[in-house]
Amino acid sequence: MPDIPLFTLTNLNFNYPGREPVIKNLQLQFYPGERIGLVAPNGSGKTTLFHLIMGLLKPTSGSIEFLGRPAVSEEDFAAVRQKIGLLFQDADDQLFSPTVIEDVAFGPLNLGCSREEAREISLKTLEFLGLSDFADRVTFKLSGGEKKLVSLATVLAMKPEVLLLDEPTAGLDRKTKTRLIEILNGLELSYIIISHEFDFLKEIAHHIYTMEDGKITLDEELYIHHHEHAHRVGAQPHKHI
Repeated sequence: MPDIPLFTLTNLNFNYPGREPVIKNLQLQFYPGERIGLVAPNGSGKTTLFHLIMGLLKPTSGSIEFLGRPAVSEEDFAAVRQKIGLLFQDADDQLFSPTVIEDVAFGPLNLGCSREEAREISLKTLEFLGLSDFADRVTFKLSGGEKKLVSLATVLAMKPEVLLLDEPTAGLDRKTKTRLIEILNGLELSYIIISHEFDFLKEIAHHIYTMEDGKITLDEELYIHHHEHAHRVGAQPHKHI
């Protein structure tokens, strides 16, 4: 494993105005090749953490470094966003163009590609995700699951080195989730994925952690296991305590 982390968060703190801190003295070093799943209750700070890493929010205190260099100014984070792709929890926060191909091409165009290059990259990305027939579809008419996949296409089209995926399986059916697992396992990228779906995370993450009291509990990895058992009256509703 390389000596220099992709990014380092040191004593990171953040609170929304008038509210208790949601991120508290958080420490994290994330290295190339790592694939982390993050599971925690709503309101624990997972999404806020992603937004801090991307510079969409500014920490109350603490520091963020990328490849050993401090990231403080908007210019610093603009460079970061060319290397880290963020999938928002709500696809409607990510999609804003009239058609799918326009949304997917937006990132490559901003990176300096010509219109022809951006369209070619976009079409190849959609094909890779099994969305070849989506190019000319109207974005706002897509289903929730379709919007999620198109949002992923907009991220991958920018050819990032790292992915931060916030609830990528939300709204996906079983078949599409299986395809997403194949896609993620086939990528040569590092990533952190927020999800409440253990079965999904155990297929694509090397380690699964949680957040507690505003910190990532890296010292306690979650281990996923299954129960197999039978009931004489298994058809009757019941709970396991």
